[in-house]
Amino acid sequence: MNDGEVHYRREGAVAFVTFDRPAARNAMTWHMYERLAEACAAIRADGGVRCAVLRGAGGQAFVAGTDISQFLAFATGEDGIAYEERIEAYVGALEALPVPTLAVVEGFAIGGGLAIAAACDLRIATPGTRFGVPIARTLGNCLSVANVTRLVAAVGVPLAKRMLLLADLIPAEDTLASGFVTGIMPPEAIDAEVEDICDRLASHAPVTMRVGKEAIRRVVATGLVSGDDLVREAYASEDFHEGVRAFTQKRKAEWQGR
Repeated sequence: MNDGEVHYRREGAVAFVTFDRPAARNAMTWHMYERLAEACAAIRADGGVRCAVLRGAGGQAFVAGTDISQFLAFATGEDGIAYEERIEAYVGALEALPVPTLAVVEGFAIGGGLAIAAACDLRIATPGTRFGVPIARTLGNCLSVANVTRLVAAVGVPLAKRMLLLADLIPAEDTLASGFVTGIMPPEAIDAEVEDICDRLASHAPVTMRVGKEAIRRVVATGLVSGDDLVREAYASEDFHEGVRAFTQKRKAEWQGR
């Protein structure tokens, strides 16, 4: 398995984080999650950074979730608990960064990729971009309550239900009204838009932005409730194991409801 890479660089006051595994639509391996954590640590430690831009390599996807082959070794619901806790550590570290973050989404932000995009403060996209969590028709697992909370806060209850129940891949155009995506522009114009947004952010009062985004994070977090029982139920189900086998074998899953 190609472990992929997450590249970090700083240009002036802007940090750039690039998910680089385009042959797999930048699906995240554990190595890539660890590299994301290192990039977040570098941003947090660098007082000269005023904002951060996250983007997928290749122009076809932001991040298409977690590499599904990593689920093949799961045996019990406790594996699901451990997995979701590990993912939360990475996504939570991104969400808690003290500088504004901008996700540049081209193509797809699916599953874990949607969680990463939702953990960012701002998002822009290209026409035709899709957001979704199609696990109801693919894997049969679930999101953590923390990621459901982020999703509902970002897109609202109706779109969250379309993603989780209908397994719809939502066009970026449908998320403009909720403010989840702040702008949609053609690929040839997106770099200029990134530069404009970063210039605006870099010119603003860093402490005001830092305490403002932390206050919002705390408000959203107050809605968190325990969801370990739900995670155990999904990851311990026969349907989850069937979903992973079917996905890796490129066939349709045969759900049993147990």
